[in-house]
Amino acid sequence: MIRIISFKICPFVQRVTALLEAKQVPYQIDFISLSDKPDWFLELSPTGQVPVLVTEGGTPLFESDAIAEYLDEVAAPLQPDLTPEQRALNRAWSYQASKHYLVQCSTMQSADSAVFGERVTKLNAAFAKAEKQLGNGPFFAGETLGNVDMAWLPLLHRAAIVADHSGHDMLADYPKVKAWQRALQATGIPQKSVSDDFHDRFTDFYLAERTWLGRGANVNEAPSATEVKQSGGCCG
Repeated sequence: MIRIISFKICPFVQRVTALLEAKQVPYQIDFISLSDKPDWFLELSPTGQVPVLVTEGGTPLFESDAIAEYLDEVAAPLQPDLTPEQRALNRAWSYQASKHYLVQCSTMQSADSAVFGERVTKLNAAFAKAEKQLGNGPFFAGETLGNVDMAWLPLLHRAAIVADHSGHDMLADYPKVKAWQRALQATGIPQKSVSDDFHDRFTDFYLAERTWLGRGANVNEAPSATEVKQSGGCCG
């Protein structure tokens, strides 16, 4: 059975587990602490980062882009019969998501509204590009789930939790992306692709009192004199 090495609130891991769930491929998952990485993990991962997928043959694979391509080679693709051009475009749109995972992590850790406003600009640009590209849905390519959906799922899942907790909706200005988010949530894949305690761990880290979102995104709050320190909460 495929084995995934994970950190519980890492979006790069969720992209992989979401793809496995969508493909209905069985897998085992082992969680580690990024602040105390075990030696056996460091021997498997050249970068010291998650996710790592250990194949049934025992080969450790790293980097979520490479893992996603591997899974399309060993399990039926979600969108069969795509042309080479369509597959290339899917990879490009998937990258548009994954390169913003850490941007979203940083944005959610903002200590006050001023810092949040500065950091959210890049994230908004990504959502605006997706808004322009999306058709009538419900998914990125229409009626069929695909790899692009699984790549954007971590961003959209986290945005939903933030909105529920703080009242701040990152997608408020992007109605097509918002509808896409609802469609992905309705599949159940976001919930299946994370640990049972994901919500608590996520909110404890990103939506705690130390962050502007955690304090309810009070737009009238004066800027804080201290910045939230990055502390390996995402995937580092």
